[in-house]
Amino acid sequence: MKIAVLVSVGRHPVSGTARYSRNDAAALTMALSLARTHHATLDVLHAGDPSNPALKDYLALGAGSVEVLEIAAATPDLQADTAALLAARLRGYDLVLTGTRAEGAFDSGMLPYRVANALNMPLVGAAVDVTLSDGGAQVRQFMPKGLRRRVEVQLPALIAVHPLANAAPTYAYARLREGTIRPVATQATQTANRPDDLAWTVSPVTAKPVRLAAAEKRSGHARMLSATTTESRGGSVVIEGSSVEKAQVILAYLREHQLVDY
Repeated sequence: MKIAVLVSVGRHPVSGTARYSRNDAAALTMALSLARTHHATLDVLHAGDPSNPALKDYLALGAGSVEVLEIAAATPDLQADTAALLAARLRGYDLVLTGTRAEGAFDSGMLPYRVANALNMPLVGAAVDVTLSDGGAQVRQFMPKGLRRRVEVQLPALIAVHPLANAAPTYAYARLREGTIRPVATQATQTANRPDDLAWTVSPVTAKPVRLAAAEKRSGHARMLSATTTESRGGSVVIEGSSVEKAQVILAYLREHQLVDY
């Protein structure tokens, strides 16, 4: 059996310093456990700049080596299609593990889906634990309000690991010194044939927008019950009327709950 883990470069939420992605670290920890249990071959892959110091953190977390598909040298008129490069490298693997998405405020989380589509593999998302048996995998998925769902999928498959997965990465400096980063040269592809990619821009992460929420006026017991059950909290649905009338209803709600002061 061949297992691969896709890892990315994370970013510290306060200092902005590059570091390992906590979500991908959980995927790596799960993959190491599966590889030991089933005597499988494990490869750790990254598409990006091999000189990034954050990649060495994955060596300390247990990866013997990290294979880096180089895309940092792409010129402005050439852009490497990360999903296509990874899909070409991942052909022939039985199981691919990755994080749900990168550690940014507005990351799309589409990479696992694009890779699975290119490989024609089934994808299971929000996994909190994975067990393998008889050519398939049993995945327990994270669901809201403490619920979990167990699904089965036939291999080969790609599994995206949830940030709350049952994995506790262990960091060891000795493993960092023993491991290696292995760069692999790749070819950049023209963006002219992929007009959708031109609509994307890359910029530093910004603070997440704050969601307006009305203050809770219920008792602690009522709030605990709502955490485990689905209930309606009232409200009104405005279908008829002009856009001005509908806006007035929204403004009245915001004023009632003191979410605006005008």
